[in-house]
Amino acid sequence: MTLSRRSFLSATAALPLATTLTAAPVRAMTSQASTQVAGIHRTRIGDSVVTALLDGYVDLPTGVLSSFDEAQVSGAFADYGHKINDGHMRIPVNGYLIETGEKKILVDAGAADLFAPTLGSLTANLKAAGVTPDQIDMVLLTHLHVDHVGALIDGEGNAVFPNAEVAVAQSEWDFWYDDAMMAAGGEEAAGFFQAARATTTPYKDRLKLFSGEADLGAGITTMPLPGHTPGHSGFTLSSGDDSLLFWGDIVHLTGLQFTHPELTVAFDMDRDQTLKTRAKMMDMAATDKLLVTGMHVDFPGWGQVLRAGDAYRYQASPWNYAV
Repeated sequence: MTLSRRSFLSATAALPLATTLTAAPVRAMTSQASTQVAGIHRTRIGDSVVTALLDGYVDLPTGVLSSFDEAQVSGAFADYGHKINDGHMRIPVNGYLIETGEKKILVDAGAADLFAPTLGSLTANLKAAGVTPDQIDMVLLTHLHVDHVGALIDGEGNAVFPNAEVAVAQSEWDFWYDDAMMAAGGEEAAGFFQAARATTTPYKDRLKLFSGEADLGAGITTMPLPGHTPGHSGFTLSSGDDSLLFWGDIVHLTGLQFTHPELTVAFDMDRDQTLKTRAKMMDMAATDKLLVTGMHVDFPGWGQVLRAGDAYRYQASPWNYAV
């Protein structure tokens, strides 16, 4: 299957969420002066170096929340230094590069230009970090939503990472390649199924499917985190005494979902399972004092989860001035 940028955007135009985003579009940057420079940031995990790669940001309408109490949400955002702007909440889209010395591994691939005009910088930031796409040995996919797989292909549907294996959970692959599931979703879901298939099909001969807690080598193990999607997964990088958990889309809104973990978003496919998985991960991260990072945690994303009464708060790691 091939997928052009135009055909995907056309196919998804019928989705309720896509319609919401179209009706209340992402704000375009009005001048070069509004563009920030920092799109890469590094940290060291044992003998490995991890580079956060900013793909961009998207402004989500408050309607994506499972429930919306304006005073509650605005208050939580204000406490964190965020705000709702004309009914929208800004979130980043992050990807990560792991360099072990022997391997260069990408964790998620951003959206390219398949989702919003303020996204699509991951590949350029990868190059700015000194790595070209042909140097990537493996791409780890937390799940197959378009903002995590878009940059796997170019505008003609060809593989952007020609030498990379692609690792994804078997259950995630099976869901998005299930024709019955696609048919059951109707036109509203067709675009997302088409995107998941089109972006991963060029890698079918280099596919690494895993189940449960698997060892992928290079100090990386997998962790099932179902709910957001059926095969949503996390990855733990361990090196020496250090570790970092990439937990995918456990949260989308840094200023809200730590203090109000009961709130989900429209992208969460199984709300009940999402809440169970999030509760488990928040408790684990706080209890074990894990260093975590996520694809929608405020860039660069790494930090710790701290208990705050019956909920939690996020403590970003100090900025690394040198690695």
